[in-house]
Amino acid sequence: MRALIQRISSCAVRVDGREVSRTGPGLLVLLGVSADDDKRDVDFIVGKVLGLRIFDDAEGKLNLSLAEVGGELMVVSQFTLYGDTRKGRRPSFVQAAEPERAQMLYEMACELFAAEGFPPARGVFQTHMEIELVNDGPVTIMLESPRHDR
Repeated sequence: MRALIQRISSCAVRVDGREVSRTGPGLLVLLGVSADDDKRDVDFIVGKVLGLRIFDDAEGKLNLSLAEVGGELMVVSQFTLYGDTRKGRRPSFVQAAEPERAQMLYEMACELFAAEGFPPARGVFQTHMEIELVNDGPVTIMLESPRHDR
């Protein structure tokens, strides 16, 4: 599982020109699910996102977590995080999970964020979205769950 995390001042998601979700300051998590991912990957990513200390403290150092700053969370599924561009010019998405499995694990991640006290605003799964965000910093972090014995 991969998550591209951006520290944001604000974020909005639109589908067909209509706003479907919005957040204030916090994190945007673009979440990619691979064909091999399972609940262990969800647990790892959710725990890591919530534990990341990527907000400024009083001295301006990246030392505070989402909870410590009272931030909000937006989670958007993004299979293109598994685009392999090593060969040719067109990305291959063979590592990405099939839509049904990806949606199940995406929903599981959103439910776990909510259970931890951070009910996320969401994108709309398997839909063309427009995402408007203000990246604060900019701070952008790529996370990947460890490979497990499968």
